[in-house]
Amino acid sequence: MSGDVGLQILLTVAAGLVGVGLFGALSQQSIVMVMMGLELVLNGVLLAAGAAWYFIAPDLPDGQMLAVMALVVMAVEMAMGFAVTVAIYRARQVDMVDAARDLRG
Repeated sequence: MSGDVGLQILLTVAAGLVGVGLFGALSQQSIVMVMMGLELVLNGVLLAAGAAWYFIAPDLPDGQMLAVMALVVMAVEMAMGFAVTVAIYRARQVDMVDAARDLRG
């Protein structure tokens, strides 16, 4: 039992990831940095959900499979987000959130 990581430690790390991600997403102007902050928030939420699932039902692999599926979806989502960011930059030389806001219309 001495090598096991407790639920409190995992939830503390998850809360730290969410906090750093929120700060990064709300304080940055670069589209890429905002996306990285949002990715940290999602990773923190996924870590908390996976840790809670492991401590509630450790014998069932459902939580682990859900975490793997969520990571795959997040990777695809980030790849698509970066592709859109590169396309916006190539079309209008815009890499900041405020400058990309006027693309709505």
